[in-house]
Amino acid sequence: MEKVTQEVYAKIDNDYYKGEGDIWWQPDSMLHLLKTSLNPCRVGYFKKVLHKLAIDPQGKTALEVGSGGGILTEEVAKLGFTTTGIEPAEQSLNTAINHARLSGLTIKYDKGFSENLPYPDQSFDCVVCCDVLEHVMDLPKTISEISRVLKPNGVFYYDTLNRTFISKLVAIKIWQEWKRWAFMPPNIHNWDMFIKPEELKTLLAQNKLDWKEHKGTSPSVSIPKMLGYLRKRVKGEWGYAELGKNFQLKESNDMNIFYLGYAIKQ
Repeated sequence: MEKVTQEVYAKIDNDYYKGEGDIWWQPDSMLHLLKTSLNPCRVGYFKKVLHKLAIDPQGKTALEVGSGGGILTEEVAKLGFTTTGIEPAEQSLNTAINHARLSGLTIKYDKGFSENLPYPDQSFDCVVCCDVLEHVMDLPKTISEISRVLKPNGVFYYDTLNRTFISKLVAIKIWQEWKRWAFMPPNIHNWDMFIKPEELKTLLAQNKLDWKEHKGTSPSVSIPKMLGYLRKRVKGEWGYAELGKNFQLKESNDMNIFYLGYAIKQ
């Protein structure tokens, strides 16, 4: 894969994360679904990876690339890692800093971009990058930087969206564009920037990251029920809080839409 063109990148609305106020931690906000609908799956899988590798987070360092408002960063810190988050959107960064302070968590937050991480070589035992790879303009440079700051035998843990017909139908049309069900802004994702697993595996290999595994995800309810839940929100019968309580992603072998994985720095 190559760096996306400016024309393609211009179609994605990364300015959404610069929104004023707390757009992350309010229970009835769209981004709070990351905590209620996504984190149980992604954090659960991350714990399995750490257990499989016999990694005790205590005394280990972790970096989250694209930490947003800190919803996943705080989960990483709670596992016991000495945790750093880096995020380009200053408004989201301030939200993360304030929430960590109010939660009594010690997390170092920095402003910066994934393509130019401001850390020395081999700084971290673990790098986490979730809901980010499909948003960056220069994916090869991002993967290169992640590898650079990882220690030998360090873990790169990630998730992203697959570029398939089904992901265009679900993640773009149903989730973003078709007003009957849409619960996301129309340009929060750009299908052309989604990443096929084989493409990512190639980039990992080119950057001394030994790919180990991919796992897919599936909705916790049937497709008709999921569509019914989304319709309830559109009609005003439910808010995002109710949606998050009733709909989650769960680990599966279906990688058509959203998948998780990890690699080890050689």
